Amino acid sequence: MKRYSVGYTTGVFDLFHVGHLNILKQAKQQCDFLIVGVSTDELVMDYKNKRPVIAHADRMAIVEGIKYVDQVVPQTTRDKFAAWETVNFDVMFVGDDWKGNELFKQVESQFKKVGVDIVYFPYTKGVSSTLVKEKIKL
Repeated sequence: MKRYSVGYTTGVFDLFHVGHLNILKQAKQQCDFLIVGVSTDELVMDYKNKRPVIAHADRMAIVEGIKYVDQVVPQTTRDKFAAWETVNFDVMFVGDDWKGNELFKQVESQFKKVGVDIVYFPYTKGVSSTLVKEKIKL
């Protein structure tokens, strides 16, 4: 039996790479059922001010095809508490590059009140979608 029943993580998952795979694999090792929220194109435009290279439907299909993932849902808002109200998970998995971020300080406080844990995983060094895009330009 794993530590958690239902886990949740989110991401853009644009230009899927080993860092994405690492977080999904580590999350699944700690929960029986892993739900992944994939950011919509509109949400990414709203907070990153750029459009993903891969369309939302295709990114959803890619993540759905990963063996560690049990369910994929669209992420239409960055409000993690609203996601919990909809999906009802025990734990949220996040890359440690978000630790200490104002958004996650607030999320930690909200989740603590309802008994949801946040587990931060080490960021995979040397890889990101931004770096992949830069290499493609060379």
